[in-house]
Amino acid sequence: MGSIKVPANVPPPEEDAEQLRKAFSGLGTDEGTIIRILAHRNAAQRNLIRDAYAAAYGEDLVKGLEKELSGEFLRALLLWTLDPAERDARLANESTKLLTASNLVLMEIACTRSSSHLFKVRQTYHVMYKKSLEEDVAHHTTGDFRKLLVPLVSAFRYEGDEVNMTLAKSEAKILHDKISDKAYADEEVVRILTTRSKPQINATLNHYNDLFGNLITKELKEDPKNELYSFLRATIKCLTCPEKYYEKTLRKAIKGLGTDENALTRVIVTQAEVDLQRIKEEYHKRNDVLLEHAVAGDTSGDYGKLLLALVRNEDD
Repeated sequence: MGSIKVPANVPPPEEDAEQLRKAFSGLGTDEGTIIRILAHRNAAQRNLIRDAYAAAYGEDLVKGLEKELSGEFLRALLLWTLDPAERDARLANESTKLLTASNLVLMEIACTRSSSHLFKVRQTYHVMYKKSLEEDVAHHTTGDFRKLLVPLVSAFRYEGDEVNMTLAKSEAKILHDKISDKAYADEEVVRILTTRSKPQINATLNHYNDLFGNLITKELKEDPKNELYSFLRATIKCLTCPEKYYEKTLRKAIKGLGTDENALTRVIVTQAEVDLQRIKEEYHKRNDVLLEHAVAGDTSGDYGKLLLALVRNEDD
C-alpha cells in the first residue's frame, strides 16, 4: 500500500504543466508549488503532466527541473517525476558505474518488483542505454555476485499463489545442505532463489525452519569480512519480507554517522506508491518512532518537505 495523497479533484495535466512553468519563471523558483503539484500526483498523472509540458513548451519537464533545482532536492524530485520503469532503469544503470556501484540496489530492484515491472525495466533500459541490463550487470560484477545478480535481473517469476509443498520440502533440504557446506553461490542455491515464485520460496523457507529448527537468515550470520553473507541475507529478505529489508535500509540511512541521502531518497521515492505504508508500520514497530518524525529530524529545506509529502498520508 502506498502513502501519497492525491487530491479528490485533480486539475487537468495542462493546467499542472502551466503552473509548473510559472514556478520556473520570474525571480527565483517557486519550490512550494512544484512540491504541491508533483508530490501529490500518481505515476500516471505525472506522465500526463510530462506529456503536456513537452507539448506546450517543447521541453521535457525533467530538463526544466534540472535547470532550476540542485542538490538532493533535485535528485529526489527527478527520480519521483520519472516513470517508475524509467526510474528503476536509471537507478540500475547508476549501480553499474564505478563511483556509484551497488550490488544491493541491483538486487533490490530485481527482487522487490513484480515480474511484469522488472520486464518493463529491462525494456526501458534497452531504449535508454542502447544495451541490455543483463549485459551491464555481467560486465560490471564479478565472481559469486555475478552468478547471483545476472539471473536475478533476468528473472520472470510466476506470480500466482500456487505452491508445491513437496517441492518446497525437497528444496529446503537442498538449501540446508549447501549452506552447511558453505556453498553459498552453488548453482542449486542460485537456481532456487532466482527462478522460484515468491510464495514458493516462502514455503521452502518455512519448511527449512520446521525441518532444521532455525531460520535460514540466522544460518547466514552477518560477517563483516564476508559481503556474500550479507548479500544473501538481504536477497532473501527482499524476496520474502521486503518491508523488513526497507526498514533496515531506512534505519541505517537515518541513524548512522550523517544521513545516507541516496538510500533515504531511493526507498521513499520508489516505495511511496507501492508499499511504504507497511514499511512505515515496520519502522514504527522496530524503532518506536514514526518514520515521518525520523525523516523530519534528519532532513531540512525543500528536500525534507518533498520526502515528508511522500511519506505522509490522510491517516497520519
